[in-house]
Amino acid sequence: MSLTMDRPAVATSPVVSRPRTRRTGVPYAFLAPALVLFTLFLAAPILYAGYLSLRKTQVSGLGLGKASRTEVWAGLSNYARSLTDPDFLPSVWRVGAYGLIVVPTMLGLALLMALLLDAARTRESISKFARISIFLPYAVPAVVASLLWGFLYLPRVSPITDLFESAGIAAPNLLSNDLTLWAVANIAVWGGTGFNMIVIYTALRAVPTSLYESARIDGASDVTIALRIKIPMVMPSLVMTFVFSMIATLQVFAEPMTLKPLANTISTTWTPLMKVHRDAFTRNDLYAAAATSVIIALAAFILSFGFLKLVGRRAFSQED
Repeated sequence: MSLTMDRPAVATSPVVSRPRTRRTGVPYAFLAPALVLFTLFLAAPILYAGYLSLRKTQVSGLGLGKASRTEVWAGLSNYARSLTDPDFLPSVWRVGAYGLIVVPTMLGLALLMALLLDAARTRESISKFARISIFLPYAVPAVVASLLWGFLYLPRVSPITDLFESAGIAAPNLLSNDLTLWAVANIAVWGGTGFNMIVIYTALRAVPTSLYESARIDGASDVTIALRIKIPMVMPSLVMTFVFSMIATLQVFAEPMTLKPLANTISTTWTPLMKVHRDAFTRNDLYAAAATSVIIALAAFILSFGFLKLVGRRAFSQED
């Protein structure tokens, strides 16, 4: 005889799936302040400058009264005036020579200092002090740095002149026609090397130390490790700093503008941005100033995009 026991039926409640409440608006709320600031202070001025570059003022009659001056469509005439301005091309060549001095010197010094700080024999305490010391000039505003260096360049008040005279050597006039470009470039190199050094040094710190240990076991020296391992590994950072430096070169304004009252060799159109300043605030020609600004922005975009297309795949291949 088989005994069977019936199990009591257990009442099970159906599983009710609760829909998840997705807060889709939260990310946009966090992004909203940045988007508003970007629109108001970057996107809107760029669009307005593009609009002004295609307009001009038409004067009717004797030009007296509000109704005698109207804003009309100008097409590309403002761009033609900017490109054919006799002061535009010399300012472009001057900025090109300035960039050939500043960018390689600044990035070369930044790379050298970053490699020295990352060397195995460098003590951590010395490294921290050196990092702060090299970075400090970048924290000085460009106008203040230009004033400091400007007084160092003036022969009558410069201690550099006293040092040359005490040694019996004629002190060079750093604000002369032949040396003004180097004087302005020196300020940019002094102020920008620290920032680029920090960027490259941060990339070096991210490289696994096991690569260095394996290379030393194979008998590689510090110089070989720097050339064969460190520099190729930080190539993306070098490309990024080169692009930023190139854009900053096209936009150089504060240094020569601050030195202009101290030197007769710096004109109001010494750089393209100084020409924009002259057209907008001295000649009251906002349309030509807007056209020149758009030309500078397009040049920065073309040079940056072209350089990234040229070296980007090779430099960022290790990121894939």
